[in-house]
Amino acid sequence: MTLDEALLDAHARDDLTALVTLYTRAADQAATVDATCFYLTQAYVFALETGHAATTPLYDRLSEYGRV
Repeated sequence: MTLDEALLDAHARDDLTALVTLYTRAADQAATVDATCFYLTQAYVFALETGHAATTPLYDRLSEYGRV
């Protein structure tokens, strides 16, 4: 399963925890800063919704790009 397919599947299943992981992975693989920040923002929103342990690290990464 590709990353895009995994993201669609996680959305379909409403698996917010998986979405944090998958969007973070997408950010790590993104080709541009804008794409990276888009994916980090998505991961951060789902992390906030779930109280995920990655919330602070995701915020910190967005902050490094001046996106908070």
